Amino acid sequence: MADKNSKSANAKAMSFAHSDQGTIKLTLVSKDEFAGWLESLSGGDAGWIKSTGFKGGYGQAIAMPGDDGEIGWAVAGMGDERARSRNRFLGAKVRSVLPAGVYSLASDLGTEQLTDFSLGWLLEGYRFDRYAKKSRPKAELVRPNGVDSARLEAVAAGEALARDLINTPASDMGPDELEAAAHALAEEHAATIEVVSGDDLLSQTFPLVHAVGRASTRKPRLIDIRWGSDGPMLTLVGKGVCFDTGGLNLKPTASMALMKKDMGGSANVLGLAHMIMASGMQCQLRVLIPAVENSVAGDAFRPGDILTSRKGLTVEINNTDAEGRLVLADALTFADADEPDLIISMATLTGAARVAVGADLAPYYATTQADADAVETAASHVADPVWRMPFWEPYEKMIEPGIADLDNAPKGGFAGSITAALFLRRFVTETPRYMHFDIYGWCPSNEPGRPKGGVGQGIRALFEALPGMLSK
Repeated sequence: MADKNSKSANAKAMSFAHSDQGTIKLTLVSKDEFAGWLESLSGGDAGWIKSTGFKGGYGQAIAMPGDDGEIGWAVAGMGDERARSRNRFLGAKVRSVLPAGVYSLASDLGTEQLTDFSLGWLLEGYRFDRYAKKSRPKAELVRPNGVDSARLEAVAAGEALARDLINTPASDMGPDELEAAAHALAEEHAATIEVVSGDDLLSQTFPLVHAVGRASTRKPRLIDIRWGSDGPMLTLVGKGVCFDTGGLNLKPTASMALMKKDMGGSANVLGLAHMIMASGMQCQLRVLIPAVENSVAGDAFRPGDILTSRKGLTVEINNTDAEGRLVLADALTFADADEPDLIISMATLTGAARVAVGADLAPYYATTQADADAVETAASHVADPVWRMPFWEPYEKMIEPGIADLDNAPKGGFAGSITAALFLRRFVTETPRYMHFDIYGWCPSNEPGRPKGGVGQGIRALFEALPGMLSK
């Protein structure tokens, strides 16, 4: 988990300023409106703006001189429709180029546009500086009128939690530390937490979690958080593979380089859980995380092994590098026994998903059209893009090897994300509403509001959609 100083610095930088006294007015102008807007200004201001080359381009920003030599006001460009469609988080881009000061928006924006700008501004404050100092933007923004600032700050904090957990290397983020992060979150929100670890996983019937993690010197475990006593039941299940060597099917060096992020599913569900609890959403929340390290040792599980899951289904191991679906299978069976209103799993599960949709989009699967519609509508409102994939029934036979009930790594390489999702769905039989997100959890380059590194995917869309989904 990120150290306290870094967490505190993020919390401050990802919050709104508290006072509007002495603030700098920030005007937003689109490229299309720029010429008319410029004509409305005084000659001196118009001349100054012309001299800077500012034309309302996306993310451009300039500070205007005041009579006392300080910044009098500022203007930022919104670009044109094409630029806005190809970029996210204008507020982050603007904040990154403005000089130090406390700003207040002086432009009327629609609720969605204002919310996007404000959230982007907050997200630009994030830095992962546990191991090396990084500069943060010095510009602050007063809570804008027309947005739920407390909700946005909760979203930003949940996003920061997910990023911190993913960015921390496995040397400091193994199953022990992931459990500690879960305990800290539970304590913050007065939730209960139980953990089953080591050989107790066998006596309490989590054999696949134990099999995947038993070769590591750090004990595998199943983390179980509960919060809320009223309302619909929502269970989040996150893959917590804190490092994935591939096991005996050892990954090549290039494929192992980012495997600290293989617990990205657990980081995302913890970030989402923070948003839910901090906002007081009316639900009974449960979070299940199988936390393991997939290592190589004499007692590692092997290709060709046949393992029996908590559900009783047998699984032929055709690749030890397809371990995430194994630990999720036991956790999903455990979740399904409660018959909640909705189960959502999140995992950095397949490379096939990245080939299909790249790093930005979060592919997901849903058993009901209504839930898919709700998430996609929400995603479009909160700049958290998702893409629905099919539970394609004809591919079911691809995960049936004959010698066992299921195959953890079907041969051929086709439809890898779909067959993984079909595998998981076999363990959710009592809960009609199930969604699975096959996320990447990593931003490969620096983007406004999303520095290179760990990132939340799908969790803002879910947070936006869940109140309506759970009321059905």
